[in-house]
Amino acid sequence: MPPDLPVSRRALIGAAAALWASACADEAARPVVRVAAAADLQFAIAEIARRFEAETGAVVRVALGSTGNLARQIRQGAPVHVFLAADERDLEPLAAAGIVEGPGVLYGLGRIVLLVAEGAPLRPDSALAGLREALGEGRIRRFAIANPAHAPYGARAQQALARAGLWARIEPLLVYGENVAHAARFVLAGEADGGIVAWSLALAPAIAQQSRHALIPADWHTPLRQRMALVAGAPGAARAFFRHLQSAGARAVFARYGFALPPA
Repeated sequence: MPPDLPVSRRALIGAAAALWASACADEAARPVVRVAAAADLQFAIAEIARRFEAETGAVVRVALGSTGNLARQIRQGAPVHVFLAADERDLEPLAAAGIVEGPGVLYGLGRIVLLVAEGAPLRPDSALAGLREALGEGRIRRFAIANPAHAPYGARAQQALARAGLWARIEPLLVYGENVAHAARFVLAGEADGGIVAWSLALAPAIAQQSRHALIPADWHTPLRQRMALVAGAPGAARAFFRHLQSAGARAVFARYGFALPPA
């Protein structure tokens, strides 16, 4: 520290440094729960994690991504304690290999929507009639979905577009998000005229205030049965968080973001 600083200022700087060191040491002493979550949970899992942290003092670190990519990273040894998948089928190989503990727990059924930015000319409707009309008139430049190769919401978007008889016409215009949240960002940024994304994202206030959406019929695609599991050897704090995810409070959050809930 420069020797010519006034004593009072030196004292303040020293006190601030001590407080910072204390805060860092305090956080380092807190148990950390490492969570890999499907991107459709971006807002729901953040809300649930904040409540758990406030109640327990633990730190929850959430990595969001497409379920297929997250599953691959966990198989390769990524340091994860809890995995929340958007499609339970991605958990099955991990359970068979003993990487996660058992079949896990179903936490909700997801839905997809047609999302358009506020003020965009595309009309959102459940039957995708507005999209069909816009395609016929050549008004669609780009359309966003998550990559069907590894994102369950992208695969369901493809199924819904095929069910509506639009897949062949729209495929050349598609822009693929790395995950469903990425696809939603394309729409909100005006980089796509619309997209098919998770209902849970469309319901989030941060997205709802700048967009419009229409819920696509559930029977237009394979059910999005979303399942979570503990990674083998997860520590006690992670097991507590896994129980918290099944609590009435967490279930209420899932419901508010559009997930149909399994029996408690």
